[in-house]
Amino acid sequence: METLQTIQTRRSIKKYTSERISVNKIEAILKAAMYAPSARNYQPWHFIVLEERRDIDQISKINTHAEMMLQAPLVIIICGDTKLETNIENLVMGCSAATQNALLAIHELGLGGIWVSIYPMKDIVDEVKKFYGLPENILPISAIAIGVPNEIKESEDRFHKEKIHYHRW
Repeated sequence: METLQTIQTRRSIKKYTSERISVNKIEAILKAAMYAPSARNYQPWHFIVLEERRDIDQISKINTHAEMMLQAPLVIIICGDTKLETNIENLVMGCSAATQNALLAIHELGLGGIWVSIYPMKDIVDEVKKFYGLPENILPISAIAIGVPNEIKESEDRFHKEKIHYHRW
C-alpha cells in the first residue's frame, strides 16, 4: 500500500473478530510508533501492550467512551515520560504522533484500530495510572483498540479547499 493511500483510506474501526494479533504485527506497530517525530527527538513514549481480557476490559470501565475495547483482542496504551520531556505540550504532541503512526501501521497491516483519548481527563488518567501500576513520571496519553476488522468502512473525501489559506487568513 502506498503512504498516501494508507493515510486516505484509514478509518476508525470499532468492531473486531476475536482473532489474536501476532507478535510480529504487534512489534511492527510499536516500531512504527517509535519512528514518530518528537520535540528535540526526545522520544518520550512508552507503550503498554494489553492482550489479557481483564486488562483490556478495565479500560472500558475507566473510560465510558471506550466500549469498543470490549471486543478488541489487543490494546496499546501510549504513555509519555515526564522525565524525558518536561514540557507537557511537547510530550502530548510526541505521543500523539506516535499514536497516529501506530494507527497507520495498523491499517497497512490489514488490521483495524481506533484512538481513544486518556489525557487530559484527570480522573481517567489517575485510574489508568493506578490500575496499570504506572510510575509517577509516566502519563497515559491515549489507547488504541486493535483487531481484525469485523466491519467495513468506506473512505470518505475529507479534502476541503475552503480550509486552506495561503500567506494570510
